[in-house]
Amino acid sequence: QVQLVESGGGLVQAGGSLRLSCAASGRTFSRHVMGWFRQAPGKEREFVAAISRSGGRTSYLDSVKGRFTISRDNAKNTVYLQMNSLKPDDTAVYYCAARDLEVIVTSRGEYDYWGQGTQVTVSS
Repeated sequence: QVQLVESGGGLVQAGGSLRLSCAASGRTFSRHVMGWFRQAPGKEREFVAAISRSGGRTSYLDSVKGRFTISRDNAKNTVYLQMNSLKPDDTAVYYCAARDLEVIVTSRGEYDYWGQGTQVTVSS
């Protein structure tokens, strides 16, 4: 069982930056593919980014490529999402997720553990 706790959300102006963190409990953090998803009001939860167990491979939603960077520190059991050049369309609740299997996937149904989410609001 993995417990995930997100932090770092908040209110920021368009063009600004935020760094989200997700702290994981347990000793198995390095065995999990980690992902970030987001859900805007009235919309389905969508994939944002994912990172392999070692951190050597990443995947991104097209609309965030070049602006967002996912990284992880296995010694600290933490995954990060650095978000730059934020836009109002990035406003959403951001969720951290963990997957037991090695392959990076973008489907939310393929992730086994979820955090409670952190709100990101980008004002225009």
